Amino acid sequence: MRLSIRSVTPAITLLVYFCCRGMAQQIVFCRPCVQADMQFLASDTLRGRGSATRDEHLAALYAASLFASFGLEPGGDNGSFVQKAPVDISRLPPRMQQRLQAFEAVPRTETWNVVGILPGSLSDSLPGSQKQTNDRTTDEAILLTAHLDHLGVGPAVSGDSIYNGADDDASGTTAVIELARALSRGPRPKRTILFVLFGSEEIGGMGNRYFLEHPPVPLDHIAANLEFEMIGRPDPAVPAGSFWLTGFERSNLGPELIRHGAHLAADPHPAEHFFQRSDNYALALRGIVAQTISSFNLHKDYHQPSDELSRIDFPYMTTVIESMVKPVEWLADTSWKPAWNPGGQPKPQPPGHH
Repeated sequence: MRLSIRSVTPAITLLVYFCCRGMAQQIVFCRPCVQADMQFLASDTLRGRGSATRDEHLAALYAASLFASFGLEPGGDNGSFVQKAPVDISRLPPRMQQRLQAFEAVPRTETWNVVGILPGSLSDSLPGSQKQTNDRTTDEAILLTAHLDHLGVGPAVSGDSIYNGADDDASGTTAVIELARALSRGPRPKRTILFVLFGSEEIGGMGNRYFLEHPPVPLDHIAANLEFEMIGRPDPAVPAGSFWLTGFERSNLGPELIRHGAHLAADPHPAEHFFQRSDNYALALRGIVAQTISSFNLHKDYHQPSDELSRIDFPYMTTVIESMVKPVEWLADTSWKPAWNPGGQPKPQPPGHH
């Protein structure tokens, strides 16, 4: 029996609609974008993105423009993607002030965070009578972070005075940007995802501190924080293709991410206390399960001008970021909430303790 065109057309229309809809919702990772981000963030043009300098601000504007292009919602000041925070160098510890004196003498009076928001599918502002869910993910968020800044321009080593900070932490900044790009192209997760880049981590976490005082969502709504710090080179201390999570034994987050495809291992350098040495720690002190993804292999380019693009293992770094897309997608879409293991949550330090 011959079917008429008129009877077939509606079926074809529906088929095309659902196929295209599925294609639009499929997460596609932009591998070339990893290198493109790094080539800008770690270039000599940005002069090492010194904390609280014009160069850090340029890096923040670059990330903000990308967040806007991804269709994220702004979480910064006055409807923008940028939070501007005051900086008072005179309040830094004497040792840090002395270290800063060796670097470029420029005004350091403010720093910049970048905040992009991917609203969860259950977080729409509907009237209470229309919100038919008891799922606690309605009010929860996943926080993905890295720090924008590095040391800037300082004492020359072998004729090079630009401390590019390719691994520390252009690599982590790139991870947050590219996870935002990928996840914003997929289906909306149940939980909101916050993509946040902190300024002035290298001089005491000033951007992070301001964020904690001016969060876009209440801090107790943040289900977990994953910081990305120095993922530009593989660490031979863990299996090939793997990377590690600081404070792995402190919570049940790492093992659960592994079950969902993350190539994570325990931090192989516990004597270095890396759990306490990134922006995640300030959030952990507030009770949030906050840990850092890294592959820092204790290389000699740390905080040196030689931490530049030529030392980055791009195939490895790209694989690290891409491999976290599915685990983060799962974490944002599940009602499971990570928790500290007994004794794992750090205790706030008394005032004046260093």
